[in-house]
Amino acid sequence: MPRIQWYLPTLALGIGFIILGIVLMVKASRDEGGYFSFLSSRPDVRKYLERNSLLAFISLKVGGRVSFAVGIVLIILSAVLWYWGY
Repeated sequence: MPRIQWYLPTLALGIGFIILGIVLMVKASRDEGGYFSFLSSRPDVRKYLERNSLLAFISLKVGGRVSFAVGIVLIILSAVLWYWGY
């Protein structure tokens, strides 16, 4: 029975999490920029919508950062597994 090299799936998961984190952070920036450019042209609507809408952008940014951090940890773990021969 062949031995499984555990660093390869860990490396793939780490890269996947990093890509997901980057996509979420870019999406949050674009959505936030488009939203605030719309609100800057409508000052009468801005005072009603500004308070609650920031939570969606903050959650996307935080989710992206957490996903990116998990990806970095998984890549470090795969490097350790590769070094130790697992």
